[in-house]
Amino acid sequence: MSLYITDECINCDVCEPVCPNEAIYLGELIYEIDPDLCTECIGHYDQPQCQLFCPVDCIPKDPAHEETHDQLHAKYEKIIAEKNTSNSA
Repeated sequence: MSLYITDECINCDVCEPVCPNEAIYLGELIYEIDPDLCTECIGHYDQPQCQLFCPVDCIPKDPAHEETHDQLHAKYEKIIAEKNTSNSA
């Protein structure tokens, strides 16, 4: 399951730079998470870094994007492969 940012976000900019997949971006009003890029940091860290550093605890799991650990790991593998392909081009 990917994560999402609730409207309790205070736009503190702590989450965006700690996301290893660059899934977090500034939306119209608050930061948002691209569910296609969010792996809950699987493959990088033991726990989601955005949740770890968020001072207002506004980054829960997104029930609209349920994924298993294996699915999140497969997404991580795909993201890394795409990154390596674009870096070698």
